[in-house]
Amino acid sequence: VSMGVLTCMKYLMFIFNVLVFAGGTCLAGMGLWVAVDPAGFQDIVATRAVLSAGAWLLLAVGITLSLLGFLGCCGALRRSRPLLLL
Repeated sequence: VSMGVLTCMKYLMFIFNVLVFAGGTCLAGMGLWVAVDPAGFQDIVATRAVLSAGAWLLLAVGITLSLLGFLGCCGALRRSRPLLLL
């Protein structure tokens, strides 16, 4: 495999992991907003326990995706196999 292909793969993996990180950050932000906003969603969430659990689940999934995306970006730039496998 030529060096140009490996460099292209490195940057494609980096871009993909940046997108995962951005998506996870957006999900975490939305989950946090739904969980703690007293004016907007709290009236809807307070009446249904499933929505409250969903907001916290959205927050947890967003934080997890953000962490995985960040570790993937670091692994792609450093060519670290353990970080990429994580």
